[in-house]
Amino acid sequence: MPRNLAIVGGGRVGRALGRRLREEGWKIGAVTARSKASARRATRFIGGGKAHGSLSRQVLASPVILIATPDDAIPGVASELARIGAEELEGKIVLHTSGALDSTVLDPVKAHGAFTASLHPLQTFSGIGVPPFEGRVFTIEGAPAAVRVARQIARSLGGAPMQIAPGEKALYHAAASMAAGHALALQEAATRLLMSTGMNRREAVRALLPLTRQVLENFERLGPHAAWTGPLSRNDYGIVAAHFTAMQDMPAEFAGAYEALNQLIARVLSADPGGMLGELEKVSAVRKTKVKASGSQV
Repeated sequence: MPRNLAIVGGGRVGRALGRRLREEGWKIGAVTARSKASARRATRFIGGGKAHGSLSRQVLASPVILIATPDDAIPGVASELARIGAEELEGKIVLHTSGALDSTVLDPVKAHGAFTASLHPLQTFSGIGVPPFEGRVFTIEGAPAAVRVARQIARSLGGAPMQIAPGEKALYHAAASMAAGHALALQEAATRLLMSTGMNRREAVRALLPLTRQVLENFERLGPHAAWTGPLSRNDYGIVAAHFTAMQDMPAEFAGAYEALNQLIARVLSADPGGMLGELEKVSAVRKTKVKASGSQV
């Protein structure tokens, strides 16, 4: 299989994948970005490749083209590749790294004979250094010839390739977003709640992170129900009501998120979702009555 690829997109994902693939023996060809300066920075980080400030025919010199641009740029890249590549795309492997989009977004190049697939590393990219890929899942879908190359890339990086149905990509990405970005928002919100009690940020983070880590370790080792903790695990609705009262001076999104998360807990963790949701509705009704009486906002 070919071990020579061009990279379209000089951002966090393209740089990180390019560098690790170069270290694993892949030859990096053209590296394109929004500007020549950005492309040069990318090639310096990767340690190989030739910088180009715009998409050009040079990418066609490689048998594999990896599109690592933001999701909303991928359709335009595919259309431009089809325009400049035409018959030269015949037999090329064209991959993109979006988590939410499937390979159909690459149909313009597929129409010219390219084999297409999506390859998404289930990993966060901070832009500082290269994140570890060993053992990380790489979700893949697309044409068999392109899937084979995508699997080769994942294995080169020490990753675990996992095939997914094209129509499930958005749901898969929603799950990843909940486990990453939404989990971060919850951690930051909890940090701000502790800071409002008088702790500084460092003290709040130091207090909360071990708690979160322990719950996640229990989740991994024992499963969700054994790991479940907090007032709802004990059916302590009085404490839930007290939490709402304590958050009354915080921005409304805090209590709103807390209420929605309690309902989600009832749905995914409780042995009696309907019963727990009913009790939570009672707490909510009392809270709304008190808020209405006081003239405050919910």
